Amino acid sequence: MASLPRLCLCVLLAAAATSPGRLVPYDLLYADGVRAYFARDWGRAAELLQRALHSYAGLRAARRACRAACRREAAFLGGPPRAGPWEAALFGPVLQRADCLQHCLGSRLGAAPSAHRASLAIRRDFERREPYNYLQVAFFQLKKLDQAVSAAHTFFIANPQHLQMREDIEKYRRMSGVKSDNFRDLEATPHWEAYEAGVQHYDADEYLQAVARLEESLTEALSALEECRALCEGPREDEDEEEEMQPGLYEAIAAHYIQVLKCRQQCVLEIATKPGRISATEDFIPSHLDLLQFAYNQVGNQVLAAECAASYLLFYPMDEPMLEKMKQYHTELGEDTAVTAREVIQHYVQRSLMEKKLIYYAVEHLGESFDDPDLWTPDELIPENLKEKHREDQEKQKQETLDVEEMEKRGPLPFEGIAVTMDSHQMNGTQRVVFDRVLTESECKDLLRLTKAAGEAGDGYRARRSPHTPHERFEGLTVLKAMQLAQNGDVDWRDAKLFLQASEKSRKIVESYFTPGKKLHFSFTHLVCRTAIDEEQGGRMDLSHPVHADNCLLDPEGQECWREPPAYVYRDYSGILYLNDDFQGGGLFFTEMDTVTVTAEVRPKCGRLVAFSSGKENPHGVWAVSRGRRCAMALWYTHSREHAEQERVKAEEVMQQRAVEQDRPNGGERQGADHSGRSSSELPVSSGGARPMSWRRKPGSDRTQRPKELRARDEF
Repeated sequence: MASLPRLCLCVLLAAAATSPGRLVPYDLLYADGVRAYFARDWGRAAELLQRALHSYAGLRAARRACRAACRREAAFLGGPPRAGPWEAALFGPVLQRADCLQHCLGSRLGAAPSAHRASLAIRRDFERREPYNYLQVAFFQLKKLDQAVSAAHTFFIANPQHLQMREDIEKYRRMSGVKSDNFRDLEATPHWEAYEAGVQHYDADEYLQAVARLEESLTEALSALEECRALCEGPREDEDEEEEMQPGLYEAIAAHYIQVLKCRQQCVLEIATKPGRISATEDFIPSHLDLLQFAYNQVGNQVLAAECAASYLLFYPMDEPMLEKMKQYHTELGEDTAVTAREVIQHYVQRSLMEKKLIYYAVEHLGESFDDPDLWTPDELIPENLKEKHREDQEKQKQETLDVEEMEKRGPLPFEGIAVTMDSHQMNGTQRVVFDRVLTESECKDLLRLTKAAGEAGDGYRARRSPHTPHERFEGLTVLKAMQLAQNGDVDWRDAKLFLQASEKSRKIVESYFTPGKKLHFSFTHLVCRTAIDEEQGGRMDLSHPVHADNCLLDPEGQECWREPPAYVYRDYSGILYLNDDFQGGGLFFTEMDTVTVTAEVRPKCGRLVAFSSGKENPHGVWAVSRGRRCAMALWYTHSREHAEQERVKAEEVMQQRAVEQDRPNGGERQGADHSGRSSSELPVSSGGARPMSWRRKPGSDRTQRPKELRARDEF
């Protein structure tokens, strides 16, 4: 090994010539930048976050450059035959490559490469462009609008469903002094810009321009693919850090090597996924060749059209339309004209097939797993046992589809005139539905009158700041409290009764639609109003109610929802019955588990009932109420009888007692102009209309009527 320093000499000289000095680890700069951000030291935060991004880019560039250089300097193949045992022949070049990389990276980074091993959380932040989220605020505070807009736009491109950034972008667009070219993506990838421009030209039948941009896209995409593959050769990521049994030499080498191969295979998905998108464009590389062969044919260049067709057939050799095209090109060009696939595509396919063969061997014999990113992988490459498993998975998926279809076969609705406006499919989810015409306009007005009268009466229904936002006031009324207010003469008995009846009508609708034949009990019933505080809407960025699930604790980072206390784990279905729409904002929206990817939105209106299962499949939130007062009936249901709403039982008892009293002689007479409908059996009212002080309960004085744990809880 004495020759190792000489081996890396030219690499080190090249590295030294281009080295920018010591590169500070980006995770340290990022941590310091975030600390400065929360300390409101905007200048230092902006400087450190920019340096972190520069360090992150520099580290990736150094790794790519050193691996490319050391691949040339410490080649595994093509050297002179090696004498001695096979281990020396195999591992000698491996050790030389490792030595070369250590020296090259040390020279470029100015420190040991191990100093740049950031945590998974930090790496994920940089992959999601999270530093730009902090940077845009820091630049805004520093009054550097152009840089703030660019940072915000760069983050938003990769996170298009981020609710706060969406609002920030709209505010920037309305600001004076902000130019359209400030909205630029600082992390733009060249191949995506060229690809989208090429497809636009292609769709517009502008084939000369399409050819130029698609060729540019293909070149840039293959270059990005190589860069991604080079970065796969980093430190091994331990999937199970708690593993006690350490693998042996060959097992460890095999495990790490297969991890690298799988990473390389996934690179095609990385370059084929546009920033901000979840799914990759299918057949990204083959699609370039398909588009190019057609475009070249349209502009009369059959030679290059045939070359692209031959290249495409490397992926799909039995594709009949393309085979027909090849026959046509052979006829037009003459049988003597040799048509071959592009060399770069031949290399791409051969290398990918070699890697797939090794990976599938490890899957079959070493217990590895592999999600093949390509649709074109030859069937004969996949082991027989995996084909069988694939068939089993398809059967299972087919059965699950049938089960879902069976679940979607709903029972008939128990009331006429109600319309299903949107179902689960239209709302991009499962166990979701929107009904209209559940209430009439008159019934909505009566229930709104109930909220107004209850608010004027006070007694536990005073508007207060919302527990979720300082920009709104919040009022909540339970069915039992409504009955007590009716007993008190503070609200109309008919309105309180309508509250009880409308919520029961909603329960029957939800039960018949989702669980016909299986009883749903009320878990909690709440008539809720949210009112925007006019003087506190400027610059508002929050939600009226943050994204959550109703029976589990949502963990967006871990993509999980924990069904355990303090969550209301016994809830099975939820519903919201809207009473009005004369306000701004306040719509319901559903998201993915990440809480930011919006999948469906529901606009409130009188008599509209939205219902959904309460689990992790339906995270939801409420947009900010920016003007006016939004009122709705919030309803939760359970299959568990033991968790049925006890306050509702008491409210129904009060209602029944009221009905009995009305059936007695003179029980239905009204007392003067009193709109409360109090019966003659209730406490008398003096000629002045004043009630005895002992009749009005103080807030909390009714605790003896029900256990403490069954008191009305502020569900929102």
